[in-house]
Amino acid sequence: MAIANDLVLQPLETYKNERHDPFCPGCGHTFILNHLDAALTSLQLDPRQTVLVTDIGCVGLSDQYFVTNAFHGLHGRSVAYATGIKLANPALNVIVMMGDGGTGIGGTHLINAARRNIGLTVLVFNNFNFGMTGGEHSVTTPRGMLTASTRGGNLESPLDICASVAVNGAGYVYRGTSFDKDLPDRIAEAIQYEGFALLDIWELCTAYFVPNNDFGRKELVGTVETLGMKTGLIQRLEPDEYAANVRRQGQKSAGQPVLPVRAIEPAFKAALDHKFHLVLAGSAGAKVRSAAQALGYAGVLSGLYVTQADDYPTTVKSGHSVSEIILSPEEIRYTGIDRPDALVLLSEDGLAKVRHHLAVMTPDDVLITTPEFAEVATRARKVIVTPHGGGMRITRTNRALIVTAAALRLLNLFPIEALAEAVRRFQPRFADENLPVIEASAALLPE
Repeated sequence: MAIANDLVLQPLETYKNERHDPFCPGCGHTFILNHLDAALTSLQLDPRQTVLVTDIGCVGLSDQYFVTNAFHGLHGRSVAYATGIKLANPALNVIVMMGDGGTGIGGTHLINAARRNIGLTVLVFNNFNFGMTGGEHSVTTPRGMLTASTRGGNLESPLDICASVAVNGAGYVYRGTSFDKDLPDRIAEAIQYEGFALLDIWELCTAYFVPNNDFGRKELVGTVETLGMKTGLIQRLEPDEYAANVRRQGQKSAGQPVLPVRAIEPAFKAALDHKFHLVLAGSAGAKVRSAAQALGYAGVLSGLYVTQADDYPTTVKSGHSVSEIILSPEEIRYTGIDRPDALVLLSEDGLAKVRHHLAVMTPDDVLITTPEFAEVATRARKVIVTPHGGGMRITRTNRALIVTAAALRLLNLFPIEALAEAVRRFQPRFADENLPVIEASAALLPE
């Protein structure tokens, strides 16, 4: 007797609805669905607490013939969908029905579900070809077999699904055929198993694979022996089930921040009394983002709200590096910069990415840059600094910080001492080399 929501349900004689399976005569899909129905009937699961998950392929038609819940999605993604469903509600019985085609396409999902030992029951309807699209070979097609795409015989070795998931931690692994009389019992056992359970069920595709290879039940069983693949219950482990572990971990940390809270108490007073937009534009790998982060940290130390948005290529240390920083005495609700109040230009790479900013800047805005960019076209007021560092050697990695520090002195947004303190706190490993850079920035300012 199935029980759910404190209501007693009448025993179900079948979990199939009034529809009739659409499969070809002799197709193994029909046999496996009957075995699944027998397993569900023996377990008397609440259909409202049971979800059948499928994707594209002949087997993807199956979920609509049962009285349970169903989810149907893209080819090869059924295990991914099922993982999300189980994580959302670990109490659900989640059963995946997928073909060998979907197994190949979604192999990474399958491996990851196995290694997590998430509580899914996966039934692989394995008929060695793509039966819905014309009988092309799949990842499980035995070597030498004829398919629509291997007319001279398949040259690839077949994937051992069971060995693949077993070696990656699957808790329950079984291989059999659609002709096995005990298959309903094995399916029921797998459904009751708390962790990840996979049944690789070999069957016949009577539309394509059987005619192409003169292949029947005898040949099916013989192929298992020829390939030397294990049959029956291959592995049963008892590791913790993933979805339950996730839920327990969440309960332990309920109400706590995901990351530790590290409050930054203001230690300086900012002169800034309005929202200020600042852009640093230089080259990737030249510590532009680090200089921006130190500046932002210093802004918080000065009692300001700060946002930072970075733009750099996937190559990380070649090409451009642009940081957009907003500082404000009030909460910042929009983090985009339509027009900078100040722009610090450090390199050709940076220039290529900020020409749109330079084009809209006005005489009320300021461009702070070095002599090589003195002729850059913009209406903004230009301040040219020469990074000689008062005797300090200027390098590719300290250039951004010394010019940024000089810009802070010029703009007087908050005390330069806040930037020094930010370097001590935010970048303590590099404080000894960066603090002299900040001090030397005073020598860059024009007389």
